[in-house]
Amino acid sequence: MDANGFFKIVDRKKDMILVSGFNVYPNEVEGALAKHPEVAFVGVIGIPDEQSGEAVRAYVVPKSDKVTPEELREHCKKLLTAYKVPRTIEFRKEIPMTPIGKVLRKELRAEYLAAQGGKTGKGASH
Repeated sequence: MDANGFFKIVDRKKDMILVSGFNVYPNEVEGALAKHPEVAFVGVIGIPDEQSGEAVRAYVVPKSDKVTPEELREHCKKLLTAYKVPRTIEFRKEIPMTPIGKVLRKELRAEYLAAQGGKTGKGASH
């Protein structure tokens, strides 16, 4: 609580993505993607990246098949600083969520790493 009695809500530190030394908060990227009219649900995680340490990866449940990953990246470029724009966007039918509707980023990360053969450090391919 600040001096005026207000609280500031921020993302969990463990969910923060570190891209070339810059902090990226998944909620900010999710918010930008959610503003697109063809996005129903979205989840964002950091994935290992050889060049930048981590890269932003978005999982999107589209409302229809009218939208493309490139269109969503262009949308994000208008709303976010370049290093926050998702490098990869994967369309899915659903995103793992808690009973109260929060994205289970831990599950998305585990799924991604399992698909990459369990690579967890720098140098993992994507």
